[in-house]
Amino acid sequence: MKMEVVKKNKVSVAVIYSEEHLITDVQSALDLIMSVKYETGCKNIAVNKETIVDDFFILSTCMAGEILQKFINYGVKFAIYGDFSQYTSKPLRDFMYESNRGKDIYFQPNVSLAVDKLSGNS
Repeated sequence: MKMEVVKKNKVSVAVIYSEEHLITDVQSALDLIMSVKYETGCKNIAVNKETIVDDFFILSTCMAGEILQKFINYGVKFAIYGDFSQYTSKPLRDFMYESNRGKDIYFQPNVSLAVDKLSGNS
């Protein structure tokens, strides 16, 4: 796992890149939130989509809702960046679209757009 803090518009964003799954269930998401807050003090986290187990993107597992609710409960804005074109599920695409219209959870095609969203630059 690589983690760097990016500052934009006076907002710090912890950008995480990993080729291994770091978020595999609710507990691992909580562990990531706490580790990032402890190590960086950031309340804004961006991760590449490979960091998250594939079941997250199957809405019928309810994993996405449970995990994202933890980010909201702990006051963390969260962005997932990467190529989502492989996901053809209409409910998932609708979920990502609605999330991007909100203020806390984002799905972006690249890290710079994820940082822009989390820093209020869009």
